[in-house]
Amino acid sequence: VQLQASGGGLVQPGGSLRLSCAASGRIFSINAMSWHRQTPGKQRELVAAVTSAGSTSYADPVKGRFTISRDNAKNTVYLQMNNLKPEDTAVYSCNVNGRLRDTLGEFISWGQGTQVTVSS
Repeated sequence: VQLQASGGGLVQPGGSLRLSCAASGRIFSINAMSWHRQTPGKQRELVAAVTSAGSTSYADPVKGRFTISRDNAKNTVYLQMNNLKPEDTAVYSCNVNGRLRDTLGEFISWGQGTQVTVSS
């Protein structure tokens, strides 16, 4: 299963960005989809997650500013980021887990990171 992420870039404080991550391949079903971020010298942290039922959860620093959503028909997860702050600067990566077609074996896939830089 391959994940293709897009939408990162440079934005001023207070601005917005929308990240997308599309999954493709031998997918039977997708369970949770999530976004993580990492800065140099720090561990990767979970930013937001959405279950197959649509339940969402967020890290405290982004609550009220970020919104995660998914389009099951497109196997795609989104992260709408508003009121961005310099401390949101990081490489953002998507994660998807589910079951493969044919074998029904489980898979966990990571997308390539996309850089988000918040600076004036």
